[in-house]
Amino acid sequence: MMNLTTLWQGAHDALSPGGPAAAAVDGLWKFLWITAAVVYILVLAAFIYSALRKRRDTADAITESGARLAVMIATGVTVLILFAFLIVDFGTGRKLSAAEPDALVIDVTGHQWWWEVTYPSADPSLQVTTANEIHIPVGRPVVVRLHTADVIHSFWVPSLAGKRDLIPGYPGRIRFQAASAGIYRGECAEFCGHEHAKMSFLVIAEPADSFAAWLAGEHGPAAAPATESARRGEAVFLEGRCVMCHTIRGTPAGSRVGPDLTHLAARQTLAAGTIPNRRGWLAGFIMNPQRIKPGVLMPPNQLSPADLHALLDYLGSLR
Repeated sequence: MMNLTTLWQGAHDALSPGGPAAAAVDGLWKFLWITAAVVYILVLAAFIYSALRKRRDTADAITESGARLAVMIATGVTVLILFAFLIVDFGTGRKLSAAEPDALVIDVTGHQWWWEVTYPSADPSLQVTTANEIHIPVGRPVVVRLHTADVIHSFWVPSLAGKRDLIPGYPGRIRFQAASAGIYRGECAEFCGHEHAKMSFLVIAEPADSFAAWLAGEHGPAAAPATESARRGEAVFLEGRCVMCHTIRGTPAGSRVGPDLTHLAARQTLAAGTIPNRRGWLAGFIMNPQRIKPGVLMPPNQLSPADLHALLDYLGSLR
């Protein structure tokens, strides 16, 4: 799996397909730009030829008939090119919408400005909810059912699939598959407010056994605090404002306003991909989130140094 250095350097690449859906989109794009480049060169060559050729009498019947023929040929070629575009585009669309009976189904809901990720299950006790990270098994098709909790967002993982809008009241879906293990960066591609630019997520593709182990770990509630400092941190969390917005399964905290924090310490980033998930960054975000992500809906928290360190010990134990 890629490390954080790789995460921040070049993991967002629309020109390096990481799966069949992205490869289909890449093939369509290459066909379009190569065709457009050929047409551009031919038109430019015709223009240069016309500019350099010797002037003839405009009343010359041969010249007029030749011009008419050239226009007719150009029109016919244009129509053929447009039909070719239509056929190739239609074929790509069929590939992207093909049914996948064994696909993994994931629900993703866009919020201002973070992503809620749910792995549904017929047994409610086995349903998993996390935030800003989508874990998938390598080589297995994935169907992501898209929803929005507020305004229009757009789900885009350039290396795995095209863009799909999340429109209020209109559930959507997108299909993709990762051909190899790795971390693929995704973005919101539709302006959705002040912090639109800091609304990223990660798709983490891993071998099937690693994915199964991760999912099994996510089923469980938060681990009970094992140290005196962590127990004090749990009390700080439950007695302060944190409990009004966040869920930690296995505790009285059950709000759905903000991200589920049950396994926070296992995630790679904080604030929807804005900062790495490290103790110092987490402390800064808790105390003054507006400085790190201006416009974020999380309010500042005035904690004493002792309470802050205890809270960090508790949150750091949530794996």
